[in-house]
Amino acid sequence: MSSRMASCIFCKIIKGDIPCFKLYESEKTLAFLDINPLSRGHALVIPKFHGEKLTDIPDDHLTELLPIAKKLALATGAKEYNILQNNGRGAHQEVDHVHFHMIPKPNPEEGLGISWPQQTTDTDKLKALYEEIKQKL
Repeated sequence: MSSRMASCIFCKIIKGDIPCFKLYESEKTLAFLDINPLSRGHALVIPKFHGEKLTDIPDDHLTELLPIAKKLALATGAKEYNILQNNGRGAHQEVDHVHFHMIPKPNPEEGLGISWPQQTTDTDKLKALYEEIKQKL
């Protein structure tokens, strides 16, 4: 085990070294309540495979994450909610282990607040970007 994994709070939760309010567990996935929730029912869904960013996780360890987030949204009775997954400090990731948040949004004060700084672009720039990305897929 790498020292990164050894010090990872989510890996410690997976191993059972740190307790959690476990909502779901399978061979590859764990879901539990967030201990610093933004709203009632805020939960985390994580792959048991340690990887810092989404691109570090093998595809077969990702298959359950969104279906479990969906089940959590239904189980909490959230009518409105956010599914959030951050990659890197600049993108607001605080724990270096991939995790998806299921955050109920019961009212304007609770849940996730978002700033959406839209940028203007033009068709030629979008077409060039489209071609660049399409070539790499």
